Amino acid sequence: MSTESGISHSSGASSSQPKRAQQQLFNAALIVMVCFVLSRVAGLVRDVVISAQFGTSIEYDAYLAAFRLPDILFQLVAGGALGSAFIPTFAGYWAHDNDAEHKEAWLLFSRVLNLITVVLLVFAAILAIFALPLVQVLFARGFTLEQQQLTANLMRWMLLSTVVFGASGLIMGALNAMQHFLLPAIAPVLYNMAIILGAWLLAPLLGIYGLVAGVVLGACLHLLIQLPGLRIFRARYSLNLSIRDSGVREVARLMGPRVLGLFFVQMQFLINTILASGLGAGSIGALSYAWALMLLPQGIFAQSVATAAFPTFAAQVAAGEYGIMRKTFNQMLRMVLFLTIPAAVGLFVVRVPLIEMLFQRGKFTAESTQLVAYALQFYAVGLIAHAGLEIVVRAFYALYDTMTPVLVGVGAMILNILFSLLLMEWLSFGGLALANSIATILEVGLLLWLLRGRLDGIDEPLLIASVLRSAVAAGGMYGTVWLWLFLLKDGLFGALTVGGDYRWLAALGGIGIAIVTYLLLSLLLKSEEMKPALAMILRRQRQSKF
Repeated sequence: MSTESGISHSSGASSSQPKRAQQQLFNAALIVMVCFVLSRVAGLVRDVVISAQFGTSIEYDAYLAAFRLPDILFQLVAGGALGSAFIPTFAGYWAHDNDAEHKEAWLLFSRVLNLITVVLLVFAAILAIFALPLVQVLFARGFTLEQQQLTANLMRWMLLSTVVFGASGLIMGALNAMQHFLLPAIAPVLYNMAIILGAWLLAPLLGIYGLVAGVVLGACLHLLIQLPGLRIFRARYSLNLSIRDSGVREVARLMGPRVLGLFFVQMQFLINTILASGLGAGSIGALSYAWALMLLPQGIFAQSVATAAFPTFAAQVAAGEYGIMRKTFNQMLRMVLFLTIPAAVGLFVVRVPLIEMLFQRGKFTAESTQLVAYALQFYAVGLIAHAGLEIVVRAFYALYDTMTPVLVGVGAMILNILFSLLLMEWLSFGGLALANSIATILEVGLLLWLLRGRLDGIDEPLLIASVLRSAVAAGGMYGTVWLWLFLLKDGLFGALTVGGDYRWLAALGGIGIAIVTYLLLSLLLKSEEMKPALAMILRRQRQSKF
């Protein structure tokens, strides 16, 4: 892992350290972002294929409900909780291991891997046995008995993928800790490709079970693609299982609060599934499609930057460079907001033609489009908060504080549930989406205020000025795109449409106009966040000439 050895007493060295760290961080973020774009595009294609095969049908609702329990198990035991706890611990072992072969670091890796695999196997077996009662009591109380039985059967098969993902998630954490991002970033692309093949080739033969087969195959590919990364770093695996190891205990200690926080986060999704199951056929599917569209820019712009920034945050904290970390955090947060503010506005204004272009074919009807668009408008409100949360939470993890995000997350979960129960009475399943957005906005706002105290400020004037510039540019972008859609809808550009179907022109033209307008207005407003991105592109171009 590339870290600075300490705080230099030389002014020249101290000024060059943040520049080198910033350059490395931007390079890593660029690599991860490109792979995240590929992953999100593959995920979008996945949803397009699935929508054509299943639309917002009761079978797809059953699939989504069945996915909930395996996903909860993975998240609690081996997902984000393990990564946030394992990366700082493993990075510390790796950096301070005097052995050139890093035997202690790989011993920790082996022990954690073996422990996680055993735990997941035991839980998966128990949950498979009691799948039907769990579905009937918790996950799909509003379903018919036939739907509940289908949900339970699908759940049993998908629990296989959870066990595989346990090992894959740990390998991903180890590679990220060693500043290797390429293979872990490619893994989700292969996962989505496998699901696409399952929906495209197997679903016509096996129905919804073909989609589940794609999920299991995708989990296996997610694991296999990362194994060469372990060879690069000469990993040493051993069949060693110990819960008394100090490193294992440290991982468990850091995981504890994160597991608790993720439990409440997953409870939000579970409660949404329970509530939506009683709101009519297609409600769960509509929320899922809308959520996936919201996560598209969130993953590309926020999650990619946060993934690359986390090891850097951790290294800066380990070196005692809190001032440098504060500057790095401010830069990363401003960049994420610069990218996601227009994305949220764009999703809101072009949501209908975008959904029509992507999904409206096969069993995905015009009615399905309206259902998804209705949910998406409420999710778009919270996109900026979801994006900011990715960066803010990782800053707390780098500070070895996993409890604060948990406590705030618990409060946000409670608010989410209360808002859901209140708003669904007036807005149906749209109220569930709006409740999620409101709770997330409050959550990230409180976390930012708390982090400000931990870092002795977060350079608020720079942040506020950046947000105001982005908001003004996004407002101008909204007006331009709205005018474009208005002219198309009224038929003033009817000659450009094919057979009266303007959705492709409306969506692609609207997105293109949005990008150009936002960038031009940002240049006029002298947005500083454009400089790092342009510098990375120019540097890559210069390097490619040699």
